[in-house]
Amino acid sequence: MSKAYNPYDNMLKVLEQAAVLLDLKENDYEVFKYPERELKVAIPVEMDNGLMRVFEGYRVQHSSLRGPCKGGLRYHQKVDIDEVKALAAWMSFKCSVVNIPYGGSKGAVKVNPKELSKTELKNLTRRYTAMILPLIGPERDIPAPDVNTDAEVMGWIMDTYSMFKGYPVPGVVTGKPVEIGGSLGRKEATGRGVMLITRETLHRLGIPLIGTKVAIQGMGNVGGVAAKLLHNEGCLIVAVSDVSGGVYCNTGLNVDEILSFLTSNGGQVLQDYNVPGVTKITNDQLLTIECDVLIPAALENQITELNAPDIKATVIVEGSNGPTSVEADIILEKKNKTVVPDILANAGGVVVSYFEWVQNIQSLMWDEEAVNRALEKIMIRSFNEVWDKKKDNNTTMRMGAYMVAVNRLVQAKKIRGIFP
Repeated sequence: MSKAYNPYDNMLKVLEQAAVLLDLKENDYEVFKYPERELKVAIPVEMDNGLMRVFEGYRVQHSSLRGPCKGGLRYHQKVDIDEVKALAAWMSFKCSVVNIPYGGSKGAVKVNPKELSKTELKNLTRRYTAMILPLIGPERDIPAPDVNTDAEVMGWIMDTYSMFKGYPVPGVVTGKPVEIGGSLGRKEATGRGVMLITRETLHRLGIPLIGTKVAIQGMGNVGGVAAKLLHNEGCLIVAVSDVSGGVYCNTGLNVDEILSFLTSNGGQVLQDYNVPGVTKITNDQLLTIECDVLIPAALENQITELNAPDIKATVIVEGSNGPTSVEADIILEKKNKTVVPDILANAGGVVVSYFEWVQNIQSLMWDEEAVNRALEKIMIRSFNEVWDKKKDNNTTMRMGAYMVAVNRLVQAKKIRGIFP
């Protein structure tokens, strides 16, 4: 029986591999094996029926070495502390690889938000915010949307924090509604970043963008936007999926129609999408479908040693955090697959979160064209740095990205030293 997947152990193994390639001494990177802070909170909520339920919540700060901690907040019934620790560490590396002045953090509440009314969800969010209040703030730790949270949830956090402070503090969160200080282009930023990185990868590999067959696991904010933008660039989106399953068409799906279907009637799922010429598939089948590019944009640990041998895509672009296990990486490398890691591929969201934070601090608002132009500049610069590092060291894209990220963190640590 194989050992249960632990995302934090997975992160540590990759960190160790990068440290070896960088010829680092253990003293150089030992501090990055541990989060700076871990907070676990109990969140009492009065439900609509008058009964009280207590939910478990977390906020983990991995590193504040290069700036305030930055990381999303997810609501999921299966989340645990190791997952949150891993996600916080990945945020540190992600911010470092795109070279923005942030550290990494992550928050979570163990809850299925679909089982809560809007009032219950709002009360849960406000109480969670109050419980983690000592850790967060524009100069300390800045939450953002993640799995099962959105701009509305960020608005509740911002309002709660502002009520405690006695004045509006828009910079305490990013990914909030534009009407209260959110940034234009933020909602689409992660998916746009995935498109840009996919485009650059194909260009470097000499694969034409037009006609390239793409399969995308997850049609949420990341996968849905990536599907639309890649379709607009001339790619054939042959398979997409959500929590209910997926659909496949070798000649290309009607992406606009699917996106419209998913948002109609208060939200629908792909298992109910029935169109002639479109075949129903499972999420597992999508991962091994015939395609040129595979974009996992759902949850962690989707590509494992069990299904990696059957993956047919030439390029895998990680739209979600931690979708590929260390064991699967080894298999994919032997099969000559190009895997673009999460800390680069899905960094578009945190880049535009940084832009939003800057706008809040300066009390300015950029137009969407300026946001998208600045995002593209940073993503392409970061891609080129990772590609060159990969090439110079004859290694994988993942190791190239981690070498860039870890080296920046190590240099910052050497400059700042250890207090006291």
